[in-house]
Amino acid sequence: MTISEVRTHRVSAPLHTPFITALRRTTTVDTLVVELVDTDGRSGFGEAPQVWQVTGASVAGARACVREMLGPRLIGRDPDDLVTRCAEVQRAVAGNEAAKSAVDVALHDLAARRLGVPLVRLLGGTTLRVPTDVTLAVGDAVDLAAAARQRQADGFGVLKLKVGTDASTDLDRVRAVRAAVGPGVRIRLDANQGWTPREAVRVIRGIEDAGLDVELVEQPVARWDLDGLAWVSDRVSVPILADEAVFGVRDLVEVIRRRAADLVNVKLAKCGGLQPARTLLDLASAHGLGTVVGSMMESQVGIGAAASLVAAYGTTAVADLDAAWWLAWSPVRGGIRYDGATVVLPNAPGLGISGLAEAKVQAGA
Repeated sequence: MTISEVRTHRVSAPLHTPFITALRRTTTVDTLVVELVDTDGRSGFGEAPQVWQVTGASVAGARACVREMLGPRLIGRDPDDLVTRCAEVQRAVAGNEAAKSAVDVALHDLAARRLGVPLVRLLGGTTLRVPTDVTLAVGDAVDLAAAARQRQADGFGVLKLKVGTDASTDLDRVRAVRAAVGPGVRIRLDANQGWTPREAVRVIRGIEDAGLDVELVEQPVARWDLDGLAWVSDRVSVPILADEAVFGVRDLVEVIRRRAADLVNVKLAKCGGLQPARTLLDLASAHGLGTVVGSMMESQVGIGAAASLVAAYGTTAVADLDAAWWLAWSPVRGGIRYDGATVVLPNAPGLGISGLAEAKVQAGA
């Protein structure tokens, strides 16, 4: 049996609440779903989310990459030769990590479907439940406190607070959220590159001095400023998580060499898929770095793949996989669901996705 067809589907799904960070504001998930079909009619799915401000990936660019470069290399090839197929995808083009991730995940999904096992079993795990945090989008202290109380009532025990838009008021935001939820909820911060190194140290030390018990601070400074990241890490006690600073192995090697961070956030659409993500997790673990698996604003396709990875490999901190929770409706039939603060993987072959919600998806776009 071989891969007979590569299909692309443009998806734009609304969020139930605007998602606001130091880098962008969005009210939709815009993504390209890639579907690989074998000669038996089975389909494997993956996705390439559009995130102009972080990865530079776009739906149009991912579609062109899949159609012109990645897809043609897969037609007529054996999908069960998974390691070789994924390696060919990684070598086919420079960059284009989101497009590579979509095809890599679709290959894994198809392989698991052909074996009749959930993707997590293909990756070596068994659990079907993965805890996640939930994000509190950027807002003023009053709004954030109200959102924090609501998320706590929804059952989330780890809140990821977006900061970095105004260093002079970020401490007040954190103080308001901590007062709203009390000591039993973990709070982590994500500055999305929004601070200078000096601002980062000033805000984080203020948090430490106030006893606000922050679990970690994600990407406090610009992704290219590894010296600044290391400078911040060396001057605060709160653990620092590298996100945008690490796309692939070379980036992680530099973070390790400079001792620039305490943890790394591995995202499929940032590194190129499940195959390279496993390499990053192994490398981080071998050098004593903590790990988180996160996501862009993605649908149930990408979150299902990332959650399967966490279920099989584990991380040292709770995963950041709430992206599909923000969706007003799902663009796929089947796949993961949320049970409070837990991503529930389906006990079905692959990602458990039976198809697309065609009325809401632009096939072939």
